This record gives sequence, C-alpha cells and structure tokens, in this order.
Amino acid sequence: MNRIGFTSLKLVLLVLFALAALFFGVAVGSVSIPFSQICSIVVHKLFDTPLPESITGVTPDLVWNIRLPRVLLAFIVGAALSVCGAVMQSMLQNPLASSYGLGVSSGAGVAVALCMVFGLSQSSWSNWLMPLICLGAALCTILLVMTLSQRIDPSLSNQTIILVGMVLSLFLSACMSTLATSSPDHSQRILSWQLGSFSMKSWSQVVPLAPVVLVGSLLLWRFGRELDLLSFGDESATTLGLSTKRFKWMLLFLISLLTGASVAFVGIIGFVDLVTPHIVRRFLGPSHRLLIPGCVLFGGGFMVCCDLAARTLTSPSEIPIGSITALLGAPFFLYLFLASRNKGQQM
Repeated sequence: MNRIGFTSLKLVLLVLFALAALFFGVAVGSVSIPFSQICSIVVHKLFDTPLPESITGVTPDLVWNIRLPRVLLAFIVGAALSVCGAVMQSMLQNPLASSYGLGVSSGAGVAVALCMVFGLSQSSWSNWLMPLICLGAALCTILLVMTLSQRIDPSLSNQTIILVGMVLSLFLSACMSTLATSSPDHSQRILSWQLGSFSMKSWSQVVPLAPVVLVGSLLLWRFGRELDLLSFGDESATTLGLSTKRFKWMLLFLISLLTGASVAFVGIIGFVDLVTPHIVRRFLGPSHRLLIPGCVLFGGGFMVCCDLAARTLTSPSEIPIGSITALLGAPFFLYLFLASRNKGQQM
C-alpha cells in the first residue's frame, strides 16, 4: 500500500472511532438504547417521519433532548481544544504548550465567574453574550502573557511565554477560587465550572458553538502550510517568506476564539489540548493539513469517551469531566516532560 493509501486508511479509522464514540455516547447510560431506535428517532426529528411502535415512553426525549445534544457538545468542545493544542504546540515549538497551560482557559473562566456573580449568566441572551465575554477575556489574557513575556525577555522566547503563561494560569485559578468563596450564593456553580461539565446541556449550547468551532478549525486548516513552516522555527519561517509576528497574532486570536467559546458553555477542561495532539501527530504525522482534521476526529471522540466515563462510572452521581481528563492527562504530561528533558540532555 502506498503512502497516500495508508494515510487515507488512518483517516478512515479516525472517522470510525469518532462515529463509534458518538454512538456509544448516545446509546449507553442508565437506560441502554439500541442503534436502530437511535436512528429512527433522529430521522423522525429531522424529517418528521413516523416513529416505530416499539419506541414508546420517554425514549425519544431522552435521545433527542438529553443525550444527543450532550454528546455533540462534548465532541465539539473536544475538537476545539485539540485543534488549539496542536496549533499552540507548533507555534511555540514546545510539546508541553497548551491553551490551558498558557492561561487562556483560566482567563475565560474568570470572566464566566464574574458573569455568574453579577447575574449575567442567567439572562435570556447569555448563550450569545457569554462567548463574546470569554473571547475578550481570553484575548486579554494572551495580551497580558505576551506583554509580561516581552518585559522579562525582549527576545520573546517560547520558553519564557510558556513559563509566564503557567504562572498567570495559576494566578487566575486562584482568582476563581477567591470569587467562589467570597460569593456563597454562586460558590457551587463556580467550583463546578472550574472542573467542567456537560451535564444539563441542550441544543441552545450546541447551536451557537458549532459554527464558531467549524469556522475556526477550517481557518486553521487553511493555514496548514504556514503552520508547517512555523513549526521549524521563526527564523526558518521568516526566511521562507512568512510574516511570523502577524501570523502568530492571528493564531492567538483563533485560539482565544475557540477556547473562550468552549469555556463559556462547559467550563474549564484541562489536558485534552495537551494529550490528543501528540497522539494524532504520532498517528498521522506532523503535516497540519492532516493533523488538524485528525485532532477534530480524535479529540472529539476522546472527549465523548471521557464524558461517557464521567456519567457512568459512579452512576447515578457524576464525576466532573475535568477530573477524568486530569487523571488521564497528568501522567501523560509527566511523560512528555521527562521525555523532553532527556532529549535536551542528549543534545
């Protein structure tokens, strides 16, 4: 099998993994639902066809109004965070880089916490206002990281950016905890937001988020060649005709857009944007024209699987999705850290 055929086979496998994750996410739960019934309900809702007599009771509402929007939202958020992680790692040329570690997620999280305290999250237009506020907060966080990094290191090295981002992320997380403890009426919501959750989500969250993630991911895929150049280093990319400074700011805006919109609806979910790009990169290779679609498929499916574990392992109670991703991601982070350290010592 030639190289193109082998790559196509890998993409097909990722598509099958994503579809399997979506199916099991809808089918498995306190009540198991057969694949045939899921298909019949979806077709009924989309095309107004009659339901089979075997489908009765609350099953249609369970599939269409509870499980399907939750699973789709998990897939969309997982795809968005994975794409952001892949772009961040290439831009900063560091395997430990992520939007979570750079403080972008925490910045958006502080904005959400403030909205909760001041009652903006309960308004009828919060599903459209919150992403805009989170986008602004994420952009401000990025701007602060870059400004502080330049003050500390005028050369604006990638290592300095990552360290400043991690410090700022810890500071913003502390701010969220302070807001939670100082606002007893909202403390439970803020604390649960810090760990992320897909519980009680509906189509009202899926509809505004889906086009944002689709457009942002397509734009990043469109700049796949430029991302490939950037991954070789700023000097090499500049020599080959890429305006690295302008391009990085554009990337930071898109990363802030995708991360801020995701945090606005489901809270802060760490490690997904760190782990999944490495797995996809090893599976498909470093080319961003393949890496970004691969991150969409694998990252989305991975998040659906994590959410499935979160709501079934301790049923009827539910584990925060951020706890599941942290349990999986923290050992992987340690492995990456040790691997990069050993590589540096060998060089």
